[in-house]
Amino acid sequence: MPPQRRAELTRSPRRSPRALSPQAALRSVMSQFATGVTVLTAGSGSTCHGMTANAFTSVSLDPPMVLCCVSRAARMHELIMSAHSFAVSILGADQKSVARYFADWQRPSGRAQFDAVHWERGQRTGAPLLSGALAWVECELVKAYDGGDHSIFLGDVLQAQRNQDAAAAAPGSGSDALLFFAGDFHRLPKAS
Repeated sequence: MPPQRRAELTRSPRRSPRALSPQAALRSVMSQFATGVTVLTAGSGSTCHGMTANAFTSVSLDPPMVLCCVSRAARMHELIMSAHSFAVSILGADQKSVARYFADWQRPSGRAQFDAVHWERGQRTGAPLLSGALAWVECELVKAYDGGDHSIFLGDVLQAQRNQDAAAAAPGSGSDALLFFAGDFHRLPKAS
């Protein structure tokens, strides 16, 4: 066999890059970034609403601030703008069904969507806080920034609370964190 042909056969096969739209490429890349899972809530009474979100992070400890990103097309967007506040329930691994429920666009709207879960009214915002979550944060909306098809909501933390039952629980007893990675939910065991 000629040396050139032998070299061609021993090289790794070339894979032609898949032509993805910029949006599809970003979605594919970001699926490799593991995030926690939350349910954002806003409003009170019959106008409250919830949605599953993983675009949430702390911004500052002094003053205490967090941010969440919400699609301009989502019902939550207008409600946060009108309520000037929002709340966040940070979900545990045993709350995968809660995350799926609040991601389902076919669930009831308004107050009725909370009939399927246990919750308490937030002391500072009045927004629903989901029972059994690892932690909760209530925020006053400080600023909304343009983020393309989303808005970036910056909130002053009015109250932050950790679930003491989850904090004291033994590893594997329901206190593990719920993560979203590669398009699915995963469990992150609590550090021992």
